This record gives sequence, structure tokens and C-alpha cells, in this order.
Amino acid sequence: MSNVPADLRYAKTHEWTQVAADGTVTIGITDYAQNSLGDITYIQMPKVGAVLKAGQTFGVVESVKAASDVYAPVAGTVLAVNQLLEATPEKVNQAPYTDGWMLKLTLANPADVNTLLNAADYGKHIG
Repeated sequence: MSNVPADLRYAKTHEWTQVAADGTVTIGITDYAQNSLGDITYIQMPKVGAVLKAGQTFGVVESVKAASDVYAPVAGTVLAVNQLLEATPEKVNQAPYTDGWMLKLTLANPADVNTLLNAADYGKHIG
């Protein structure tokens, strides 16, 4: 059974978002996604300042099983990337919702978050 925190929003492509009080959004892949991929060995992420459209590929996660694109669940400008993942990509396996976050964005349109799945709907989506 995958961990699906109730306070996050989810894309059908298995990315999570968490909106901070200042309106910035933290993004990563879900517990379900990291578990499906297996042991993560490499993560490619965008550069700070990159402008992403919702649904656009922003990186790649490589594991012992496969390589998988990662998509921006919302549109915005990259404020930060998790530099820790360059040396220790396995943090995504160990703690996908905390130390394994991937990037932070400023939202282009705050209403975009409302188009994402809540925890109950994401739980149904992954079965």
C-alpha cells in the first residue's frame, strides 16, 4: 500500500505538489512512483530559472528497472532544485515526500493546483 499524504495534491502522472504559505510549490514523485521504479540511481532536473508549462517534462528519473520522464503538474518558474539528489538520488526512495523533493516553483497561476487530484482521488487512481 502506497503512502498518500492527505495534505498534498497529485498529478495522474504520479507527481505530488505541496503549496507553501508564500505560494511557492514543492514538487516530487509519489511513493507509488518511486516504488514502481525501484532503486533510483540518477535524477536529471531543470536549471533554476527554467519556465515550465503544466504537463511539460522537467526531468528524468533513472532506476535499476527503467528511466522515466517526470512532468510538471503545474506551470511556473523553477526557484530551486534539490541539490542533495545529485549525490544521493536514493533519497527519493527513502523519503519521497520530505528529503526526496525535486524542485520548487513559483506558480504561474495559483488556480492550477485545484486541477490536481486530492489524496482520496489519487488513491483511487493508483488502485
